[in-house]
Amino acid sequence: MGTGGQFKRVRKKEMELTSEPLPQESRNETILQTISKVQISESGEFKPDPEIYSHEYLLSRAELLLEKRIKNGDPLASFLRGQMYFEEGWYEEALQQFEQNTDFQSMYQLGVMYYDGLGTPPDPQKGIEYMEKIINSSSPKARHLKFAAAYNLGRACYEGCGIEISEKDAERLWFIAADHGNPKASVKAQTALGMLYSAKHRKDLKKAFFWHSEACGNGSLESQGILGLMYFYGHGVRPNLKAALECLTAASDRGNVYAKGHLVEYYYKRKFFTKAADFAKRTAENDDVEKLAKATDCIPFYIKRGLAMASFYLARCLQFGLGTQQDLAAAKNYYSKACRLDPDLASELELLANHGRI
Repeated sequence: MGTGGQFKRVRKKEMELTSEPLPQESRNETILQTISKVQISESGEFKPDPEIYSHEYLLSRAELLLEKRIKNGDPLASFLRGQMYFEEGWYEEALQQFEQNTDFQSMYQLGVMYYDGLGTPPDPQKGIEYMEKIINSSSPKARHLKFAAAYNLGRACYEGCGIEISEKDAERLWFIAADHGNPKASVKAQTALGMLYSAKHRKDLKKAFFWHSEACGNGSLESQGILGLMYFYGHGVRPNLKAALECLTAASDRGNVYAKGHLVEYYYKRKFFTKAADFAKRTAENDDVEKLAKATDCIPFYIKRGLAMASFYLARCLQFGLGTQQDLAAAKNYYSKACRLDPDLASELELLANHGRI
């Protein structure tokens, strides 16, 4: 088990997975937005215009409406109040509400909160129990949650958190959750399989390409960037520069920092120095990794790597006056930033530069 623990630490940074958000059957807006619309339908006078009413005011109105419905025996209102608290980041209040509820959506959120330690000390075993109840339920009301629950259980098996570490079980559960690329299944599981099959110890790049293609087609920003690199280097597919640049550019436009870093490298190596320096500067300036991870749902390890690449090549441009005015002090700062973000990558790039390969 000692070897397994060591392996876990090595792979965790590259596959630092997050829980699947609560699946919604037909809603793409926040609970607060939904409740505001309900208030309009019930009262033609109230208009939740954000330019007139503050966010806090809308929240207070929503709480009053939900409290009224809960007192009238509306079970959905109890879930909606818990979910509103969850979306606002009021995790202790959300946990308290969900624990009073008996519906499957509340059960799912409790599983996530106990596993990730949101509003409560982490209790992975308890989180796993909730997810297993959803998977094993025959109720139609649990059906739309099963793929996401299977992904979360696979994550637990992969991380060995609250359950014995088992990559085989993780693969099995992710395969169930991915459902052959079904867009209504777990897209996170599709991306996770792509990453799993890219790992050095069990490399199967054709399978990796298949799953990243499926996930990308279903909206995964992480997979879109990786797919661009697979086309670029010919991993699991024939090299295709046009497809590579299309994927990387599209992923970059959507906020994938790893894709941005590779585009900077591509511009630099093609001697488009002005473009490389300008794009690298814009990329490196926004370096709040936690905020970027939350906004894009991308893995922090790859965000740091993309930022490190942008910082390194910007430093090269500044050091030698390539595409921008020479500034040795700024170059030193960006070299330091690259080393701070990703020491291994910075050392590798510096070595290549010293041998004239950059």
